[in-house]
Amino acid sequence: MVDTITAQSATPTTASTGKTTIADSVVAKVAGIAAREVPGVFALGGGTARAIGAIRDAIGSTDLTQGVKVEVGETQVAADVTIVVEYPMPLHDVAAEVRSAVSDAIVRLIGMEVAEINVTVSDVHIASEDEQEESRVS
Repeated sequence: MVDTITAQSATPTTASTGKTTIADSVVAKVAGIAAREVPGVFALGGGTARAIGAIRDAIGSTDLTQGVKVEVGETQVAADVTIVVEYPMPLHDVAAEVRSAVSDAIVRLIGMEVAEINVTVSDVHIASEDEQEESRVS
């Protein structure tokens, strides 16, 4: 017997053994974890989201959905992922790897089809920028 997998925002369907409901936030968290694991991804989210994320990290609370928005239907998921790529990684290659990793994670862990994964590169992280800021502050 196979459980039917639906999202919380979608109309749940019932199988003879019951139903499985997966919240949108869980789908976003799975996508965020998969994106963070891709080599070359420095962070997720745009400038404001990263600033808020830095505050969360400082107090020991990480938002794994930062930089990820999902739309979940009855059988399909669409996701928008915003990333910061480490310099000098090829931006297009990193974005393609993020798209593939997120899609694979959603199919494998959530059990839903992927309609689309849109990846936006919002910034490039240059390691020397952080080092220069530290030396000015010290």
